[in-house]
Amino acid sequence: MGRSVIIWCLCSFLLFSLAVSVKAVRSPRSVPLSTLYNLSPGTSPRFPQGQAERLIKSLGLLPGAAVESSGPVNGPGLHERKIQLDIFTNSTSASASRHAAHYAGYFTLKRSHTANMFYTFFESRGNKGMDPLVLLMTGGPACASEVAMFYENGPFKIQDNIENLTLIWNKFGWDQEASIIYIDLPVGTGFSYSTNSGDIRHDAEGVSEDIFDFFQAFFTAHPEFAENDLYVMGESFGSHYVPAVAARLHEEKKLKQGLPINLKGFAIGSGLTHPNIRYESYADYALSMALIADDDHKRLSKVFPACATAIELCGTKGTVTCIAAYLVCQSIFNTILAISGNINSFDIRKECNEDICYDFSNLEIYLNQTKVREALGVGNQKFLSCSPLVYEAILMDWMESKENKIARLLEDGIQILVYAGEFDLICNWLGNSMWTAALPWSGQIEYARAPWKKFEVNGIEAGLVTGFKNLNFVKVQDAGHMVAMDQPRIALEMFRRWTRGIPLGNRIKLEY
Repeated sequence: MGRSVIIWCLCSFLLFSLAVSVKAVRSPRSVPLSTLYNLSPGTSPRFPQGQAERLIKSLGLLPGAAVESSGPVNGPGLHERKIQLDIFTNSTSASASRHAAHYAGYFTLKRSHTANMFYTFFESRGNKGMDPLVLLMTGGPACASEVAMFYENGPFKIQDNIENLTLIWNKFGWDQEASIIYIDLPVGTGFSYSTNSGDIRHDAEGVSEDIFDFFQAFFTAHPEFAENDLYVMGESFGSHYVPAVAARLHEEKKLKQGLPINLKGFAIGSGLTHPNIRYESYADYALSMALIADDDHKRLSKVFPACATAIELCGTKGTVTCIAAYLVCQSIFNTILAISGNINSFDIRKECNEDICYDFSNLEIYLNQTKVREALGVGNQKFLSCSPLVYEAILMDWMESKENKIARLLEDGIQILVYAGEFDLICNWLGNSMWTAALPWSGQIEYARAPWKKFEVNGIEAGLVTGFKNLNFVKVQDAGHMVAMDQPRIALEMFRRWTRGIPLGNRIKLEY
């Protein structure tokens, strides 16, 4: 395909991306694809640099005010308290949990003006001295960690009673197997805050610096956990933070910078890790799940090279081209949504009837109660589940690939798990399995040849698993984007086996 044709496709796709939003425009299948794609070559062929520059300016995305030097820190910068939240339960797990300490606090960021990062820390319900320590990060981008904590894998769930919201124990909370840290990041999400707009992070590298500084303070305050195995985990856009954070912790340890951190592995759930492969996979996945027809797939396949070219330019030309690449490539995804109707892109079995396709309103109601804010020590700080401002700021990192960091960590023996639910469109299992197979590392050929095995839980097939050495991939059956919410027992068992070094393909009878 000639370069002029590719540039023309870029312009056509940009026009379409501005006309079709992820949620609002859901065109019926009867609409002609020529109308959907706007493939009439009537405009002069230009890469959408001007549009991208205007978007960047309007959103305030240029990181000119980013802070490099250390700001004032009060002591080690960590301010935490033990917390006791009201919990109603008859579960036998209650007695065991009384012996596990729970903390909440703020870390004053060193590389900031006035930023304070909120976190919660739950000691393991099991053996905290031997169980691993896990950092769990949420995606969005720009959504708070409490989404995962209360709806997926944390110690509690919010009781679904709007008149009297309270907590119940999560029977499948991952704190049964590990001590867990949840952090609201980047600053501006959840309870994390700053009074200076220059503290907003614009990429995963900035986040990784904050997390490295946090762990230096955390292990100073909690030296009893310093030698525990550490696992870094995240889902969705959290897959950008995870490799960056893991690489930062690992490299600083090799350079003997700060307290040594015992990074054992990291996991990516339903990730947005490799943009080129991700956008290429959309049409194939959508066709396999009957979301689009053969003709739709053929036309999308013809215009994908425009997206690939935009991603290539993003990797070499910087900010403006990365935003332009986002506009161009996202129209592939938006086109599938427009054709397929009112589906939930996070779980194609469901319809999308909310702004983010899930109703997390109870979360904000619960956490903004005065008694809860007092228990957490956040004062009058209002909880924000997802921040549009931070979303716009981090948008520049959307089209960045993290595969090089992942490959280097693989070579150094770091354990890596990638998993995805079979009904997730936006971070579909097909694209995630493709980029793991394409990783350039010494085990690439053997990984590609590795057989798929059944992933069974209590003798029932729960998915498929493949892997070689320290890289494993799991396709989770009957799950969407939020695997631990849709399949809590399966997710807990996957987590347990992986952090214990137990082969994921083993047949094991569970006691819970």
